[in-house]
Amino acid sequence: MELFPPLPLESWRDTKETLHRFAQVIGKIRLAGSPRRNHWWNVPYHLTGRGITTRPTGPTRGGDAFTIDFDFTDHRLYLRTLGGREDSFPLIGRSVGDFYRDTLRALIHLDIDIVPEHPYPYDLPDSHRPFADDDEHRSYDPAAVTTYWHILSQVALLLEEYASGYSGKSSPVHHFWHTFDLAVTRFSDREIDQPAADPVTREAYSREVISSGFWFGDDNVPEPAFYCYTAPEPTDLATRPLHPAAASWTVNRGSHLALLKYADVRTADDPWATALDFLNSAYRAGAELAGWGHRRECPGGVTDSVLRTAPPA
Repeated sequence: MELFPPLPLESWRDTKETLHRFAQVIGKIRLAGSPRRNHWWNVPYHLTGRGITTRPTGPTRGGDAFTIDFDFTDHRLYLRTLGGREDSFPLIGRSVGDFYRDTLRALIHLDIDIVPEHPYPYDLPDSHRPFADDDEHRSYDPAAVTTYWHILSQVALLLEEYASGYSGKSSPVHHFWHTFDLAVTRFSDREIDQPAADPVTREAYSREVISSGFWFGDDNVPEPAFYCYTAPEPTDLATRPLHPAAASWTVNRGSHLALLKYADVRTADDPWATALDFLNSAYRAGAELAGWGHRRECPGGVTDSVLRTAPPA
């Protein structure tokens, strides 16, 4: 299989808009049924060998915990309990309203007493419309979703390699249903006050961060791309050099974002090395200006100085 196959936004925009809302429905169930973690780390999806998963979710202190998994090979949603019960239904041919009702039916069938607390899209143009009333979004192209899943899996492995070079506080590599991106975030110890921010943003950025990842395109950046940003943004960040030459700084929602288009990665002589070079150059741009230094860096995932210089066994 091609390492990074093409997936222009316009080739699957309708499917992506539907799948994004499917993911938000299940993501809000995860939000309602899981213990809160710092920076909302309880909320995103993690990857499996066939799709994405909520991971085991409530009830705590005993009871029949459950997972909800998107299977992008069979194109089905699976709900499974710790006690071995299961329900599932196809993803193809359903509107968001159908998907929401089928999900609630499956939860009832499995005696799971958890539902989204606010069953509306989050930060999407139709955030005023309940999921149950959305019969507009109903496109699902299995071939496009399979390609999305292929790209998601490869980029996750690449981000794991990138993440191995940092020994400080770092998030998992996880898939956010808010912005439909795959991200890994590095943290410093500096607390950040955000008096004008909403509660979601305050918790996400309560510490200084450098976040890197990949998204599949949206109205702000209408094509797939790798990205990196530093928050809060240090002065002169956008003057720092990036690698490769195709990378650039762009203004997005009032701050500067290091951006490398997916098309420039997948057509490079060495796409993997090109993407890693970009992520590392963007990280260093923010880290040097923010005064992070090099003490948290651990090439190859090795933190012990003796092991780092020892010859291979």
